Amino acid sequence: MTHLKVEGITKSFDEKAVLKGVSLELKEGELVSLLGVSGGGKTTLFHIIAGLSLPDEGHVYLNGEEITGKPGSVSYMLQKDLLLPYRTIVDNVALPLLIKGMKKTEARKMAGEYFKLFGLEGTEKQYPSQLSGGMRQRAALLRTYLFSNRIALLDEPFSALDMMTKRGVHEWYLKVMDDIHLSTLFITHDIDEAILLSDRICLLTGSPGRITKEIVIKEPKPRDKDFNISKEFMEYKREILKHLEGI
Repeated sequence: MTHLKVEGITKSFDEKAVLKGVSLELKEGELVSLLGVSGGGKTTLFHIIAGLSLPDEGHVYLNGEEITGKPGSVSYMLQKDLLLPYRTIVDNVALPLLIKGMKKTEARKMAGEYFKLFGLEGTEKQYPSQLSGGMRQRAALLRTYLFSNRIALLDEPFSALDMMTKRGVHEWYLKVMDDIHLSTLFITHDIDEAILLSDRICLLTGSPGRITKEIVIKEPKPRDKDFNISKEFMEYKREILKHLEGI
């Protein structure tokens, strides 16, 4: 089932074309990565999907209903966790529920029900400064999920994590996605990360940005711990690099 459909998105700023005719689909339970160089229009596309910006041309559909220019339909998490330092973790996580009008006691209770699933049990009354980078990202991801629990747009959410922490968070996120039936559209500049996490990779390249290639990662998830040193992994990486270098 297709959850999210993006059709023919074109966008310019000050007469400079940023995106041209971008179309993609996100199916139920999928993780699809957008991969390309900085400044290629990936974040602009996310702003349009999230309803924060209007395209010059094109449409965005969620479960068949048009959501172009309608914020609040999908969750959107930026690279930084943006946790409020003066709020406890449970109050940070519950923020989307409070914005929707839920009473504080009820919002805390609902948010707290997910702390074990997201590996945050015991951190409810702590503050962001007391958590590691990986745990802060888990809290930010839970807050994102509570905003809209169907589709998450993640803009380089793990880029600030060290290699070992990132690997653990990758495994955890894929498990959580499966547990809560979440679909994810994911921006990254890390080719290895895209191959390890994705069902499909869309290469957004050129100026203006276009999706010039789609690569299907055939190996089922969760993938073997040694997948990143396998022949198949290297073939995917070679294919991506060859395409990017040829643009």
